[in-house]
Amino acid sequence: MAERGRVPGRTQGYAGTWPPRQAARAGGFAPSGLSAWSSFAEKLRTWIRAEAGAGRLLPWVPIAFGTGIAFYFTADHEPVLSVAAVAAIVFCAAAFLLRRQKIFPLFVMIAAMAAGFATATWKTARIAHGALERPLYSVSLTGFVEARDIRERTDRFVLRVAQMESPRGQIRLERVRLSVRKGTAPDVGSFVELKARLQPPLAPLRPGSYDFSRDMFFQGIGASGFVTGAIKTVEPPVSGGLSLRFAAFMQGLRDAIDDRIRMTLDGDKRAIATALLTGRRDAITTPVNDAMFISGLGHVLSISGYHMAVVAGVVFFAVRALLALIPQLAAGYPIKKWSAAAALAAAAFYLLLSGAEVATQRSFFMTAVVLIAVMVDRRAVTFRTLAVAAMIVLALAPEAVVHPSFQSLRAP
Repeated sequence: MAERGRVPGRTQGYAGTWPPRQAARAGGFAPSGLSAWSSFAEKLRTWIRAEAGAGRLLPWVPIAFGTGIAFYFTADHEPVLSVAAVAAIVFCAAAFLLRRQKIFPLFVMIAAMAAGFATATWKTARIAHGALERPLYSVSLTGFVEARDIRERTDRFVLRVAQMESPRGQIRLERVRLSVRKGTAPDVGSFVELKARLQPPLAPLRPGSYDFSRDMFFQGIGASGFVTGAIKTVEPPVSGGLSLRFAAFMQGLRDAIDDRIRMTLDGDKRAIATALLTGRRDAITTPVNDAMFISGLGHVLSISGYHMAVVAGVVFFAVRALLALIPQLAAGYPIKKWSAAAALAAAAFYLLLSGAEVATQRSFFMTAVVLIAVMVDRRAVTFRTLAVAAMIVLALAPEAVVHPSFQSLRAP
């Protein structure tokens, strides 16, 4: 194209310039060289100033925090915790002191990256435990059953090892995950004696593929295997602690719900209903499971934003409708805030009942931010709730960055 121009003594024609001079002066990209880079740099500065404006910097903080965690997982060797912690404190202090300067957004991002790196380093140091390096046969184990997973063909349970006797080696394992025949897994909270064959945590199947051993490490599990004999339940020498009693209570509640569903439904209908209520997805048959994922409905089986929003929304509107039936309460008390509190309690219970996976945690925190905003008369912005939820999840479980569940971050 060209710009229309007038030449004396001739008809109206076109002058060969692009872009038009007016457009170039208004900020359009210039044709070449230095002018093009100057225009691009000015646009880039404009975008950065807009993103660093009031209220728009928060969503970038969890991105920087997660980047720091990602740097930790790509490190060639284990970082020194004291150095990482001091660096994070220094950068955070520098960002605070420079909060009124133009470079404040840059230091906030650097401080968030350093904090993420230090958080991942601290989490690894805090849960450090032994892991099996070679297979062991006929190992005698005693300990508390911490979790039980009912599957389609076999059952699994996690054993907190109290005593371990092996004919070879002196390695001390804190937790092991064992497979047993269908229907023979011991109850959560029981103290058992058994013999098992143990294998090291599964390494990546090929370079760069998913690392299952990393998941087991952050779960505190040092080996996996299967039971080779009978499982004997005995009297525990010591108490299992409050956390074990709570796990046993929640497992009993899940079993009761599953039994109730089994009385009214059967087959895959029962399995899908159980998956949506208690988070158990292993009972779904392979053909139905494959059909769900091929059709793009596989995410429905994972308790996340949609499920949490339905639970909280139903409780919120039900409680508010019931309270609105009482004129004295509706006229003189903040029933909307009471309804939000009830919905928050219901969402927390659903989180615990479903097993509190990463996607469910993220959804709960987003829902909690919205409900708390209702209770304190504040407006909840969806993108900010996503940022807050991501920060909480990453602070509690930095390993979630490399977990598939973290890729499903979306608004409920």
